[in-house]
Amino acid sequence: MTARKGKQQDIASHPTARPPAAVAVGPADLATVEAPPRPRLKERYLQDIAPALMRQFGYRNIMQVPKLSKIVVSMGVGAATQDPKILESAMNDLAIITGQRPIITRAKRSIAAFKVRQKNPIGCVVTLRGDRMYEFLDRLISVALPRIRDFRGLPPEAVDGRGNYSLGLREQTVFPEIDLDKVARVQGMNVTIVTTAKTDEEALALLREFGLPLRES
Repeated sequence: MTARKGKQQDIASHPTARPPAAVAVGPADLATVEAPPRPRLKERYLQDIAPALMRQFGYRNIMQVPKLSKIVVSMGVGAATQDPKILESAMNDLAIITGQRPIITRAKRSIAAFKVRQKNPIGCVVTLRGDRMYEFLDRLISVALPRIRDFRGLPPEAVDGRGNYSLGLREQTVFPEIDLDKVARVQGMNVTIVTTAKTDEEALALLREFGLPLRES
C-alpha cells in the first residue's frame, strides 16, 4: 500500500501531470459579483416616473402604467442603388450611434422613376430594447437634440394615435460619437419611440417625464 501511494504522489508532482479540476462556484460566490448598474433613465422610470403617472392618471395597478417598449432607428439611403459604399458608410454610422449592428432594408417593389428594383438595398434599421434603448434615449435627449442649431423643441403632434412618437434628424453628426473627419456623407435618420400607452395623452405624459423636449401644444 505504501509503495503504491508513493507512486501516485510522484505522478501527481510530474511536470506533465494534469492540473486539478476547477472548483465549482456556488450561489454564495455569485452573490458577491456586482451586477452592472441600471441605465439612468431606467432607474428614473422605476423610482419617479411610474409613481408620478399613477397619481396623474389614477391607475390602480402598476401594470397599467405606460412604459417604453422599443426604439426603432432607421436610415433611408436611396443613393445606395447607385453606390453600395454609401449604404455601408450609413450602416457603420448607425452602429456607432446605437451600439448595435443594423440590418439592411430592401425595396418591396420596383420604382422605375427612382431606378429602384424590387429587393434592392435602400436603407438600414436598428431596433433597440432593454438597457440599450434607455441609453440611446438618454443620449438623444441630453446630448443630440441640444446640439441641433436653433432647436426649439419637438412637436407634440408627432404621435400616431397608438402611443408611439416619431421624429426625424437631418444629420447623424448631432451624435458626438460620429467623427466629423470620417463622415463620407451627411445622412438623416428617423427615430420612432414605441410605448405601451393606450392614448396619445398618456404617451406624451410619459415622454415628458423622461425629459423629451416637447413644445407646448
